[in-house]
Amino acid sequence: MKRTVIAILSMLILIGSSLMLFAETKTITIWAWDPNFNIAIMQEAAARYQKINPNVEFDIVSMAKADVEQKLNTILASGVKTALPEIVLIEDYNAQKYLQSYPGSFADLTKQFNYSEFAPYKVKLMTLNNKVYGVPFDSGVTGWFYRRDYLEQAGFKASDLENITWDRFIEIGKVVKAKTGKYMIAADPYDGGLMRTLLQSAGTWYFDSNGKPYIANNPVLKEAVKLYKEIRDSGIAKEVSGWNEWVGSFNNGDSASVVTGVWIVGSIKAEKSQSGKWGLAPIPRMNIKGAVNASNLGGSSWYVLQNSKNKDVAIDFLKKIYARDSSFYQKILVDRGAVGTWLPAQNGSAYKAKDPFFGNQSIYTLFSDWMKKIPSVDYGMFTYEADAAIMAVMPDVYSGKISIDEALKRAEEQFINSTK
Repeated sequence: MKRTVIAILSMLILIGSSLMLFAETKTITIWAWDPNFNIAIMQEAAARYQKINPNVEFDIVSMAKADVEQKLNTILASGVKTALPEIVLIEDYNAQKYLQSYPGSFADLTKQFNYSEFAPYKVKLMTLNNKVYGVPFDSGVTGWFYRRDYLEQAGFKASDLENITWDRFIEIGKVVKAKTGKYMIAADPYDGGLMRTLLQSAGTWYFDSNGKPYIANNPVLKEAVKLYKEIRDSGIAKEVSGWNEWVGSFNNGDSASVVTGVWIVGSIKAEKSQSGKWGLAPIPRMNIKGAVNASNLGGSSWYVLQNSKNKDVAIDFLKKIYARDSSFYQKILVDRGAVGTWLPAQNGSAYKAKDPFFGNQSIYTLFSDWMKKIPSVDYGMFTYEADAAIMAVMPDVYSGKISIDEALKRAEEQFINSTK
C-alpha cells in the first residue's frame, strides 16, 4: 500500500512539473535568415505549436546569414550565457565548426528524437562523439533538371538520361550544343558548389576521418577537378558569374539543363512560359568506385542552445512540429518549396503530387528516393576554407599551367596556412 501511495505521489509530481512547464507564458527566441524561406517556415511552425500550447510566445528574429553567424560566434566566444536564443539555424557545412569550437553550448538531443526517422546524411553532420545536437531541417538533395524540348530535339529520350556518368553527360552535351545551339549547362568555373556535389556523391570530403586535410592525394577530388576542366574545355558550359547570371541562363533558354539542389525549383518555375518543358533525372555519377547518382548541396538545421532560458520548451516545440507534424511538411513544401528530411512526411500527398511544370512527374517523390541514397560524409570544420583554396588554383588548372596533382598540393598548402 505504501509503495502504491509513493508511486501515485511521484506520478502527480511528474504531471505537475509538466504542467508547470506551460503554466506561465514562455518565450522562445529563434535566430534565422531568409524571410521568404526559413523565417516564414518557422512562423508557420510557431502558429501550429501555439494551438497546442497557447502560453508559449515566439520571437523569431530575421537577420542576414552572416549576421546570425557573427552574433552567435561573438556571444559563444565570450562565454556569456545570457542573450542567447533558444533555437538557432546553422548551415550544415558549418555545423561541426560550432560543435567542436564551443563544446557544451548546444543541447544534446540524442535521446530526445528518433533520429532513424530522419535522412541519415543529415544526422551524420550534426553528430559529435556519438551525440546528436541538432534537428534536421531542409535537404539540398540534388537533381538534374533538363529542358525536355531541347533534349528531344537533340535526339534523346528521358530513359537516355537515367543513371549516367559525367563522361556521358559531356557527350550528350556536345550533341545538344551541335543540334540545338544551346549550352548543356551554365557554370561559374570558380564556384565550389559542383565540387561539393561531386565529392559527396562519392562519399568523401576535403578531410579524412580524423579531420586532417585530404586534398592532395585525394582520388575523388582529383577526378572532380578533372571534370571541372573537361566541362569547361568541352564547350558545353556557358560561363557565368554570380547567381543572377546563372539563373538567367536557364530562365531565358540559353542552357538546356541545371545540376543542383532541389531549392532551385522555385527559380526554374519562375519562368512560367516554360511550364511543361522541363524534366527531372538523377544527377550523373563520377567514375569512382562507390559513387552514386545522388548527392546534396546546401541545407540547414535547427540547434537548441544549452544555456537558453526556455530550452525544454524549445525542445518540445521542435519535437511536436518538426518530428511529428506531417501536414506541416506538406504545407511548407507547397508554399515554400522546402523539402524536409523527416522521412515519414514523404508519404504525404504533397510529395506524391504530379507537377505539370515538369511534364507531370512526381518530382518530390523522386527527390525523396534520392535523399535516402545520399552518402553520409563529415563536413569537418573548414569546408568553405577548403573550397576557397581549391578554387584559387583552378585558373592555373584551366590554363594548363600546372598539373592537377600539383594544383591539389598547392591547394592543401594554402588551406593549411589559412587555418593556422
